[in-house]
Amino acid sequence: MAVIGTDNPSYGDITCGSLLQQLQRVWDEVGESDEDRDKILLQLDQECLDVYKRKVDMATQSRDLLIQALDDSKIELARLLSALGEKTIVRTPEKSSGTIKEQLAAIAPTLNQLNEQKEERVKEFVDVQSQIEKICGEIAGTLEVGDEVGPPEVNEDDLSLEKLEDFRAQLQELQKEKSNRQQKVLDYVSMVHDLCTVLGMDFFSTITEVHLSLDDSIDVDCKSISDDTLSKLDKTVASLKEDKKTRLHKLQELAMQLSDLWNLMETPKEERRFFDHVTCHISATVDEVTTDGALALDLIEQAEVEVERLDQLKSSKMKEIALKKQKELEEIYASAHVVIDTKTAREKLMALIESGNIEPSELIADMDNQILKAKEESLSRKDILDKVERWMSACDEESWLEDYNQDENRYSSSRGAHLNLKRAEKARILVNKIPALVDTLVAKTRTWEEDRGSSFMYDGVPLLAMLDEYLMLRHEREEEKRRLRDQKKFGGELVSNDHSPNKPLSSKKVVGPKSNGTASAGPANRRLSVNGTNGVRSAAKERRESLKSSASNNVTIADAASCVSGTEPVPNSP
Repeated sequence: MAVIGTDNPSYGDITCGSLLQQLQRVWDEVGESDEDRDKILLQLDQECLDVYKRKVDMATQSRDLLIQALDDSKIELARLLSALGEKTIVRTPEKSSGTIKEQLAAIAPTLNQLNEQKEERVKEFVDVQSQIEKICGEIAGTLEVGDEVGPPEVNEDDLSLEKLEDFRAQLQELQKEKSNRQQKVLDYVSMVHDLCTVLGMDFFSTITEVHLSLDDSIDVDCKSISDDTLSKLDKTVASLKEDKKTRLHKLQELAMQLSDLWNLMETPKEERRFFDHVTCHISATVDEVTTDGALALDLIEQAEVEVERLDQLKSSKMKEIALKKQKELEEIYASAHVVIDTKTAREKLMALIESGNIEPSELIADMDNQILKAKEESLSRKDILDKVERWMSACDEESWLEDYNQDENRYSSSRGAHLNLKRAEKARILVNKIPALVDTLVAKTRTWEEDRGSSFMYDGVPLLAMLDEYLMLRHEREEEKRRLRDQKKFGGELVSNDHSPNKPLSSKKVVGPKSNGTASAGPANRRLSVNGTNGVRSAAKERRESLKSSASNNVTIADAASCVSGTEPVPNSP
């Protein structure tokens, strides 16, 4: 075997031909047979074919991969353009021919730009969807205040601006809803605070029972706005409002009871001032009561204790109060000259109080009503009574004038004679007015009786009867005076010693009722004694006694029937 010498070609110049020549020389030196040489050459040809085949396969495979990459790039480009929805924004590659690598190189920048836009768009979707999920969780109550939500699932097949704007619009509505709910929560919290203040309740414990985040120390953005929280707040406010309404009703009832008891027992204003904070809301509406602690339970309990105390005190003072009002009623009737049976009325009043069959407040209210009606009755009689007093006064002066005229020493120079003379002059003027006064009094009395359908009684005696008797006696007296004048004119003699000039003119001397309040009328023929110092009223005393029973029956004060049924306590015919 020959060794390759220095004349062999260099490695850099080695080719298939040079190697074949060198192989020939080696074979020549060795003396290889042609058959062996053909086998080797055939083997070399086969090995070359295998190498070429492998290279062709590799090239083909590489080409297929590039074609697949080009197809994938085109698909990705189409998908990104579809997902982003922005075909007009990104410029698509215009070159669609040339080698595969040239086409790939042309589409790569567009893909890179679209991928960058996709990443930015995905971030925007993540941000918006995260906020949406967070607000939805806060509203639904599935997310606690301050908790963060996990990354949302973004649909990368639809990343268009239209879809993003839809999410943003949804987020804006949710943010508005959140803001409204926050305001509702604040309003509810404020109402709970105001109600707790009025009711004297602990605001902190009340509001934190709904949710711990509702405390004033927590920022509004961190407060719970869930449906459950709003529902609990609404129920809490409704419950507190109902408590406020119930307590106010209770307090007003107590205030009315206090007022009734105070009025019943005539409690001084100084004592009442201690409960001004109770009575000041006696007619207030629920919304008008805003004072701190105005409806606190301890305040209501304090009022209840006071009502109970006054109730116990009431029974011991009822008799005193009732008798005081009875006395006031009697004085009104006495001033109006209406006769009532005071003894019987007081006995019935005491018996009614001791029986306990009527509420003291109702009894006092009934007596106040009787007093009011008695005052109205007295007022309706005032004009007539004033004229009766004038008539009585005139009658007194008439009686005095009669006695004065019969006094033979009336013109003497004794001490005080000039005063009597002046009084006589005035008395004559007053006496001359009596007929007109009586006529007016009769007319007014009849009008009064016609309006009321009852007789006008004066100290138990009909006033018209008194006036009729007075007119009759006055007429008789005038007739007797005329007869005496006629007798003197014709020189007639005296009829009898009873009609002597040295004696009073007649036993029928007209003397009006005195101002001491007694009535007038004779027991038999209603004639008046000339020497009777009490005039008509003293003569009518017996008649008044006979009428007393019927008159008192017309005035029953504070008996059981009038107090319970509300019948008229003032007499229909006083």
